[in-house]
Amino acid sequence: MAPTTKSAPIRLNRVSPAYWRVVFDNPPLNLMGPEFVLQLRDIVTALESDEEVKVIVFESAVEGFFLNHSDFLAKLEDLTNIPQGPTGLEAWPDILVRLTRAPVVSIALIRGRATGNGSEIALACDMSFASREKAIISQWEVGVGLVAGGGPMARLPRLIGRGRALEVLLGSDDIRGDMAEFFGYVNRSLPDAGLDNFVDALATRIASFDKWAIGNTKRLVNEASLPPDVEIAAGWDACLTSIKRPAAQKRIKALMEEGFHKPGDAENRLGFYVGQLGAKGE
Repeated sequence: MAPTTKSAPIRLNRVSPAYWRVVFDNPPLNLMGPEFVLQLRDIVTALESDEEVKVIVFESAVEGFFLNHSDFLAKLEDLTNIPQGPTGLEAWPDILVRLTRAPVVSIALIRGRATGNGSEIALACDMSFASREKAIISQWEVGVGLVAGGGPMARLPRLIGRGRALEVLLGSDDIRGDMAEFFGYVNRSLPDAGLDNFVDALATRIASFDKWAIGNTKRLVNEASLPPDVEIAAGWDACLTSIKRPAAQKRIKALMEEGFHKPGDAENRLGFYVGQLGAKGE
């Protein structure tokens, strides 16, 4: 696969005119910062306008991380100052909504940690497939006093049911590949050794079909299943409000002191460390 675009933190590879792959490559932790959002917005715009692409697969080149949480060392205003997108939503939720609505099949290939933003992009994709041994999915935000901003409160109940959605969101714990499949959080968890071949074969198969039929089938499924944009917008507004709360700032600082935001145990076992904050009364 020869890259047609290569600049950190994302690479776009065109396997064929009908089949694209996006590689998240922002080592060491695959954090999501403003530059990532700008690059992904450009890719989604290209998806919407390209007449030949039918399938896009999202994957990671960073060991242990599919796509991680936001970069808390970046300036928040660098993200919030990005103009609203065509949907009228702010930049990150706009990208996710447009990806879901694009007349192109989107597939998340999850190997490593998909925390916060990583979970949100997987939920925005049409399908997701996880490594049984290596995938870890979570919405960790409530554990540090935050509200998630990319729409999981709107998407998860429709996908896995209210009770399980609340377990994921309020429990703020790590969910392994097999449990994610059991919940319906992902389509399937597969043995890691066979994950790449399975996703590539499925993407290649769909890319061989007629684009008009793909796009119209997806449009009709979307009409029957997607949350309205107002629900996505409400989550983003609550997220921004939560970031500024002293309680959230205190918990994030305590987590930083445990090694959060650096390679090591706190990032590898984030669910455990988030749970310890509450146990310590932080």
